[in-house]
Amino acid sequence: MTPIRMLAIGLLACLLPLGPAAAADPGYGDATEYFQTDAQYEAWFELTRGLRRDFDWICGDTFCEGEYTNIQPLRFRCSAHRGSGRIGMCVWTFAASHEEIAQTTGRIGVQRAFWQCRTPLAAGTTIDQLLAALAVDEPLYAPLPGLRQTVMDGLIDCL
Repeated sequence: MTPIRMLAIGLLACLLPLGPAAAADPGYGDATEYFQTDAQYEAWFELTRGLRRDFDWICGDTFCEGEYTNIQPLRFRCSAHRGSGRIGMCVWTFAASHEEIAQTTGRIGVQRAFWQCRTPLAAGTTIDQLLAALAVDEPLYAPLPGLRQTVMDGLIDCL
C-alpha cells in the first residue's frame, strides 16, 4: 500500500463516526438543555434564587468575615446528560475583593478572589431529582438526593 493511500485511509477513519453508540449519545450540556417543560425551568430559577437568598442571609455570619467581607455568588450551574438528565457536575462560582487605600497617594490596591465550589452529588443523580430535593424553603440546607450532605457542605469545604 502506498503512503498516500495509507494517509487517505487514515484521514477517512478520522472523519467517520465512532459507531452507532457515539452517534446516538447526545452528551452533556448545561442542565437547562435537558428541560422540556415550563415547570422544570421554573423549578431551576426558583432553586437558583433560593440558593442566592440563603447565601446572602448567612454570608455576614460565616464566609464573609475576615479578609473578604464582600463575597458574591456569581452562578450556580450544573451539567446534565442531554438524554438521561444525569448530572455530570454542579459548580457554584463566587467572587470577592479586598481593597486598601494608600494614605500618601490615594491609590486603591485591589486583591481579587474567586472560588469554584463543587456541589456534592451521589453518582447517577438526575437533574429532576436535584430539583425535587431542593424545592424547599431553604435549599442551601436541604439534603441532596441519596446523601446526607447539602449544598452548604460543599461551600464549607470550598470557601
